[in-house]
Amino acid sequence: MDSTVKREAEVRTGLAKWFKMPHTYVILVILVFVAAALTYAIPAGKFERVKDKVTGKSLVVTGSYQYVDPSPVSLVQIPKALVHGMIASADVVFFIFIIGGAFQIISSTGTIEAVTSRVAKTFANKGRWVIPIFLTLFSVGGFTMGMSTEVMVFVPIGIAIARALGFDALTGTAMISLGASCGFTAGILNPFNVGLAQAIAQVPMFSGAWLRVILLIVLITVTSLYLVRYAGKVRKDPTQGIVYELEQSASGESVDFSKLPTMMLKHYLTIAVIIIGFALVIWGVSKKGWWMEELGALFLTMGVVSGFSAGFGPSRIATEFVKGIRGIAYGAFIIGLARGIMVVLEQGNVIDSIVNGLAILVGDLPTSVQVLGMYLFQNVMNVFITSGTGMAVTTMPIMTPLSDLLGVTRQTSVLAFQLGDGITNMILPTSSALMGSLAVSGIAYQKWVRFFWPLMCMWLLIGAVFIIVANVIKYT
Repeated sequence: MDSTVKREAEVRTGLAKWFKMPHTYVILVILVFVAAALTYAIPAGKFERVKDKVTGKSLVVTGSYQYVDPSPVSLVQIPKALVHGMIASADVVFFIFIIGGAFQIISSTGTIEAVTSRVAKTFANKGRWVIPIFLTLFSVGGFTMGMSTEVMVFVPIGIAIARALGFDALTGTAMISLGASCGFTAGILNPFNVGLAQAIAQVPMFSGAWLRVILLIVLITVTSLYLVRYAGKVRKDPTQGIVYELEQSASGESVDFSKLPTMMLKHYLTIAVIIIGFALVIWGVSKKGWWMEELGALFLTMGVVSGFSAGFGPSRIATEFVKGIRGIAYGAFIIGLARGIMVVLEQGNVIDSIVNGLAILVGDLPTSVQVLGMYLFQNVMNVFITSGTGMAVTTMPIMTPLSDLLGVTRQTSVLAFQLGDGITNMILPTSSALMGSLAVSGIAYQKWVRFFWPLMCMWLLIGAVFIIVANVIKYT
């Protein structure tokens, strides 16, 4: 009997190894090979494109698609296409490197920790109000620096505050991680997802922020109400908590708030630099038409000035900058690999054929269904490409011309991308941000899914409504 059980366990272990989700790089390389195969299977064709004198955009001419001579991409051309993609993405990759290095300098000043501890001490006894406050606080990190995996550092503080108020570890974890997720999904000034997608779509970077601000408010409001309701049930009857067993085993654990970092002059100076920096971003983009070169220079300046404000010397600033580049290298390299997919499709002259086929497929459907299809496509792609930068480079070159043909604004296609990129991150087991937070909190993945799936359905519905509204108002 025991040997039978052992063999079954070995079989399950073997199957788990075979069906484990491949590394993101592996998925992208597989997609490059798939793209090469498509150059043999799909007829080559091209649209005519004209440059809009007002906006400077390169626009697809509706009805101009025509077949061209086939030029399939062979296996021996694939390595060169991958390198070509990396070279073609150099401007975006270095922009991401600069931002990653600058944000690392800012993070190393301890300002985020100091602000978090200040809020924790101030609102530790404010009851349920602490939930929307922490959701809002961490949303700022999400919509500016793209904070996601980093939030796991703050989860213990959230759990300590939640338990002190009679809530549970699930409430504490959620008000930290979901706050960052709300901000990341709204992506108001996030250069890693919205900024990059807008650059690919030839839309002014960080434009259309007003609708994303409304989106953030709605997400935080709905999430706050959901969390407050759950926390209230737990405080009234702890046995109603999804992680009641965890709370029983963790009784007596606490965080000494007196040992948390306090606000110092260097933290206030860093906050001032950040506020002034992002104010300049908004002004430069809206009034001066700043693009990657100007924005990269501004973020670099923000990082260096923040370092000096915190009392760092030049060598410490350089060390932190390199550390930031090292941390973002994974995502930056994804951009080059993902660009290789588009290089293959372009060399085979089939990318326009794919766009034309998609346009014919959905062209006769109601406009609201068309945009919801784009939204659904992005959500599905997020299952396979969990990197926001990687998904932007993979999907936006297809979604941009498709939106032109369907009469959907490019800003709306960017909105569909960012919603698809953000909403499901908090339920995918491949999400490092989610799994890291759960590991720190000790919450089982199954229990998190049981807690989060109704809220995710609400988020998906909110996203669908915003996509339809954006399409109706011709969001630009």
